[in-house]
Amino acid sequence: MGRIAGVTAAETRARLLRAAAEVFAARGYDGTRVADIAVAAGVSNGALYAHFGSKADLLVAALREHGRRPLADVVAAGPDLPVPDLLLAIGRWLPHRNAARNDVIVEAMVAARRDEDVALAMRDYAAERAGWLADLARVAQDGGELDPRVSPDALAHFCLLLSVGSALISPALHAVDDEEWGALLARVVGALAAPSNTERSTHDEGTHRS
Repeated sequence: MGRIAGVTAAETRARLLRAAAEVFAARGYDGTRVADIAVAAGVSNGALYAHFGSKADLLVAALREHGRRPLADVVAAGPDLPVPDLLLAIGRWLPHRNAARNDVIVEAMVAARRDEDVALAMRDYAAERAGWLADLARVAQDGGELDPRVSPDALAHFCLLLSVGSALISPALHAVDDEEWGALLARVVGALAAPSNTERSTHDEGTHRS
């Protein structure tokens, strides 16, 4: 299983990431060998190591690749949506995530508690996701869509907790009605909205009196 004729480096990398997501989901991080992923991808171990330095790097790269696509699809479907509506759309999507992607997330989180290499890579991954979410919150605050009193970093942390929780509590464990879930999310997002002029005046007066 040497280099496959006619296959580019980008195609080999994509094949490895797809195989890694499937094998990690099926066997778990500890139960997967690098050779297993190479076999599943139809490449040599050398070809795998030409793209990824370790099993930990491959796990987090697979998580980045397969976690980014659905989120990108949600954003692409509503590029002009106000940020609160975008957050609502992402929240509605969470219970319907692909089960295999959920398995990869869970394996990565569990492995990070036992393997320092995975923990380091996962800290970087979490920081990237949190940074993107916090920046999104700041854009919403600058545009008057989100209450400026809300901490962007705290909101990003809340969203990460919700995302990871949705991977752990799958519909097979506990299903929720889509309309009820959407209604709850709408109330949460509504509570984060920028206050009206009347609310601002009331808040300012109360602050002044105190």
